[in-house]
Amino acid sequence: MGVLGDAWTWLMTGSNWSGESGALTRLGEHVYVSGIALALACAIALPTAFYLGHIGKGGALAINISNVGRAVPVFAVLALFMLSPLRNAGYVPTIVALVLFAVPPLLTNAYVGMREVDRAVLEAARGMGMSGRQLFLRVELPLAYPMVMTGLRSASVQVVATATIAAMVGQGGLGRIITAGFNTYDTPQVVAGALLVALLALVVEGVLVAVHRMLDPSPSPAAVRATVPGARDGAADKVADSAGGDALRTDDALPQDRVTKTV
Repeated sequence: MGVLGDAWTWLMTGSNWSGESGALTRLGEHVYVSGIALALACAIALPTAFYLGHIGKGGALAINISNVGRAVPVFAVLALFMLSPLRNAGYVPTIVALVLFAVPPLLTNAYVGMREVDRAVLEAARGMGMSGRQLFLRVELPLAYPMVMTGLRSASVQVVATATIAAMVGQGGLGRIITAGFNTYDTPQVVAGALLVALLALVVEGVLVAVHRMLDPSPSPAAVRATVPGARDGAADKVADSAGGDALRTDDALPQDRVTKTV
């Protein structure tokens, strides 16, 4: 059947999903570690990006500092933590390493989204008497929302895919299935673990896409047409006026003798 067929057989075997080291338990551990890391990264990166984007200062420095984390492999960061007193703190080293990995895309996308808001729109909002809080909540944040969600989706998929490193330091997660397969030379188990990680990343991506569409503050075309019910009628009137004007100009262009005969 091949490796993929054997991996599918491994996934369909109930005994591989039960017990403390079963796939179901490892999946729960993986979701737990990824969720905590992503929540902490959002709590750090998004408020910072929103504030710096709102005031328009210090954003470039913050982005450059956060991007330093991208230059260092996550596993190297985790290895450094394992040499510190945190090595006996359970999932803490893994979560900290994943947070450092997730902050750059969140911070960069949120800040860029805030700074790309049209300055003319902001000046118009200020001219209407909006306070700084109203300007942020009603103008900047809704317009930056697509970029913020793009960064969140990117960071989420990266965290889910990278959380397998927890197995390298003896922690749980789907990475334990992969490493156990390597240790026993069980290639179908390795492939099955990789497929589970990929499937979880796709599920997370799909959920965030759905959340993006549900919470999108921008109005739909139908809502715009409902808000301005005369928009289509007005367009039709313009077309009719244009046609009538052309007809009138055609009549005016008729020779005078033909007009006299018609009358």
